[in-house]
Amino acid sequence: MGEAALFWIMAPVAVLGALGLVFSRKAVHGALSLAVTMISLALFYIAQEAPFLGVVQIVVYTGAIMMLFLFVIMLIGIDSSDSRVETIRGQRVAATLAVAGVVLLLAGVTIRATLPEEPVGLAQATPDGNVPAIADAIFGTYVWAFEVVAALLITAAVGAMTLTHRERTQPRPTQKELSIKRFSEGAPGEAAGLPVPGVYARHNAVDTPALLPDGTPSEDSVNRVLVARGAARSTDEFRHHPTPGDIEAAAEGDADEPVSESGTDDDASGGERA
Repeated sequence: MGEAALFWIMAPVAVLGALGLVFSRKAVHGALSLAVTMISLALFYIAQEAPFLGVVQIVVYTGAIMMLFLFVIMLIGIDSSDSRVETIRGQRVAATLAVAGVVLLLAGVTIRATLPEEPVGLAQATPDGNVPAIADAIFGTYVWAFEVVAALLITAAVGAMTLTHRERTQPRPTQKELSIKRFSEGAPGEAAGLPVPGVYARHNAVDTPALLPDGTPSEDSVNRVLVARGAARSTDEFRHHPTPGDIEAAAEGDADEPVSESGTDDDASGGERA
């Protein structure tokens, strides 16, 4: 009863994780969806009285390989617009037909499959237990394939760091040089530097634009990478839209403020004399 309840609870979670992997726009979300599916499979192994496979599923696949995928994705960076470009014509149709064929094949095998009540030959195959038998297969029979896969994963991480590494052709500018350049070449309004992301007293996330002293959001405060990926929040969300009461108050303030033409002339003449 408990095994059936666990299956009907975790099976939809595994299916949703697999669908999230297929339909996620962002690579990080797809990797996390795959991690959810792997954890669900680990629970299935544990329910089938295979605790070693369940622990390996979590430690190796979810803990090591998935973190390696995320590490490579964060190093290289993936733009969501690149994934929409179909470089090979007709690949989506071919992929759809291939998936449909695999589903039909698995459905046919599952319908015709008959499982015995008790495993046959398990005692002869693993006389010393499951763990020694698996260790003998990994580090004995399939040791070469195991080492090749390990080298492949290490090569992927090293390749990601190599692709993202850029040789510096000139020395790094110091803080003093950057400050002088900002004051001499930049706009006067940006002499103090760009505002940091995050709207104070409301949000402090890096995808949220900062508010300038006049209350308007600054688009320059958000990292350009987040803007290119579409992960930054819109500045219109934090822009102040005046209400009718604000407009009336501003109109009354402009009407009450005295205008002195003589003062303006004095200032102009004083400026000319200066």
